[in-house]
Amino acid sequence: MAIASTGYQSGFGNEFASEALAGTLPDGRNSPQRVAHGLYAEQLSGTAFTAPRHSNRRSWLYRIRPAAIHGPFALLDHAAFHNDFGSGPVTPDQLRWNPLPMPEAAADFVDGLVTMAGNGSPASQSGIGIHLYAANRDMHGRFFYDADGELLVVPQQGRLHIETELGVLDVAPQEIAVIPRGVRFRVALPDGSARGYVCENFGAFLRIPDLGPIGSNGLANPRDFLTPNAAFEDVEGDFELVAKFQGHLWRAAIGHSPLDVVGWHGNHVPCKYDLRLFNTIGSISYDHPDPSIFLVLTSPTDTPGVGNLDFAIFPPRILAAQDTFRPPWFHRNIASEFMGLVHGEYDAKAEGFAPGGCSLHNCMTGHGPDASTFDKASNADTSKPDYIVDTMAFMFETRNVIRPTRQALDAGHRQHDYQACWTGLRKHFRG
Repeated sequence: MAIASTGYQSGFGNEFASEALAGTLPDGRNSPQRVAHGLYAEQLSGTAFTAPRHSNRRSWLYRIRPAAIHGPFALLDHAAFHNDFGSGPVTPDQLRWNPLPMPEAAADFVDGLVTMAGNGSPASQSGIGIHLYAANRDMHGRFFYDADGELLVVPQQGRLHIETELGVLDVAPQEIAVIPRGVRFRVALPDGSARGYVCENFGAFLRIPDLGPIGSNGLANPRDFLTPNAAFEDVEGDFELVAKFQGHLWRAAIGHSPLDVVGWHGNHVPCKYDLRLFNTIGSISYDHPDPSIFLVLTSPTDTPGVGNLDFAIFPPRILAAQDTFRPPWFHRNIASEFMGLVHGEYDAKAEGFAPGGCSLHNCMTGHGPDASTFDKASNADTSKPDYIVDTMAFMFETRNVIRPTRQALDAGHRQHDYQACWTGLRKHFRG
């Protein structure tokens, strides 16, 4: 049986249940003596068994074969995709890159991953890995899972058809996908090629942030996160299972498709979200608020209010604050920021920041609008609202310094003249 998309369930972090064949899910017992249809029961645990109920992540899978059935793993050489963030000095320079070039040879989603930066490690269970992908072929005969962290996938060009153990996610640019740690999947490219961003989260699972004084509504609504319904395939053949484990890739032969889960229930599940549904909050009096008002998902730490990973977006919105410098102001942060542009133009940069490109501004490194944007915003008529349209930028922000990889610093698509965008800022002081 070939796998097929069968729709979605709505919500984030909820307990879900789905079966592709009626009567698959057991009534009461998670692991009955005999599972319906001759299936095997298997628990996939994303957190410690004893984690508090509100943060406990696990799913029960009812599958044709247990996940333990595959050949021995051997190291898979992949020079560009790793968690080697180095141990030497980290430049405090502002860094920016053009879009990752599309590969000349055939490359699927895994082949096309290139590590740009990161911090922490899978061993410490904290930090992040930041990667770009550029692919031009489907994953034929191979499947992938990441044992090191959950994956936040941000497509920029080309749709992704992601077939997971728990069902199918069809994800287009201006949408995101979250694939939990350990979930096996493969990626097809409906448009023939695709490019985008991936953030690998080694820390606590991403969740929707608390709203605090905002109240009960705003930002990302839980009902807009879509979890797939069960879909499976019963296929035998000579396949490859690729695992990412402790910063390295491993491969094993597997004689069947691991996407053979006929039914499941739980909350350790993949999901997708349309960024255009984000309910943007902003000032209607004066001043430009902190970018935390654009927070979609957060991976918390042991320090309240401080994220291992914060995922924020800068979508279309209306700027109405009067007598205010409306774009992001010049700033230096305790946190470090990696930005990407999915669509359109970013309102803090006039040029040079193209869709598919990215920038890195580390802890206490000064940054902000370029000279052209500063001049335009300083002379704008703020008695009228400014409509920011046809755009989608995002930011991976973290409390730890983001260490660029050697391959990112040496990349041919790095903009070595990035700092020139501020050279046109003139002295206006008239003391």
